[in-house]
Amino acid sequence: MKANAGNATGIQKKKMQGYVGFSNYPNQVHRRSVKRGFNFTLMVVGESGIGKSTLINTLFDTKIFPDREEMPPSAEPIKGVDVTSMSADIQENGVKLRLTVVDTPGFGDSINNEDAWQPILENIESRFDAYLAQENRVNRSKISDNRIDAVIYFIKPTGHCLRAIDIEFMKRLHTKVNLIPIVAKADTLTARELELFKAKIMADINYHGIQIFKPVSDEFDDPETVSDNREILSKIPFAVIGSEKLVERPDGTM
Repeated sequence: MKANAGNATGIQKKKMQGYVGFSNYPNQVHRRSVKRGFNFTLMVVGESGIGKSTLINTLFDTKIFPDREEMPPSAEPIKGVDVTSMSADIQENGVKLRLTVVDTPGFGDSINNEDAWQPILENIESRFDAYLAQENRVNRSKISDNRIDAVIYFIKPTGHCLRAIDIEFMKRLHTKVNLIPIVAKADTLTARELELFKAKIMADINYHGIQIFKPVSDEFDDPETVSDNREILSKIPFAVIGSEKLVERPDGTM
């Protein structure tokens, strides 16, 4: 009688759409994260004119760094190392990214670069301290995480071994951040010179026990991911050539 009465009133039993269980939790987290967006803080370190601005603008296809002629002239030249940051909101395929790029003008530009890494190290550690202070609060509902996610370190394309400033900088910071060394302006070297230079860089890195970022694979990764990681590992340290200008070839291609 109750069932008949239910049908008479138009009440219908609904069926669950899809599987419900804790194994679906990662999908829920993924959807919520995509909707909320991501924050990424990237630090770039290298001497002036080595291509930091060009690489970042090209990498994210966004004008993060202004052109040199657009930058206001400073009243005084930079003495030592300065630490500045710029932010931009980027969206790609419906995914929102709040990108913060931390620049280090003045690094490696002085005749005496002793302790040039110190202001950079202090900035990274101050971000850790600020995050820890927020974690220790009673109300942790609104935590702002501005810790450095990765440091791209630009190596001058000398063709020789790593310089003393390169080794000292990476030794000081490699345990605190994801360190990504790259060979800047790689087009100044021939293919053979670049191959030998990268081998020398890796030999120095291994000799000094420097830990650099390397993609890792585990048993849960699919074969395509494992293959991609293996290919990336074979290209470390990365060699980059940057340009923000498009050149049209005679056949019309860019």
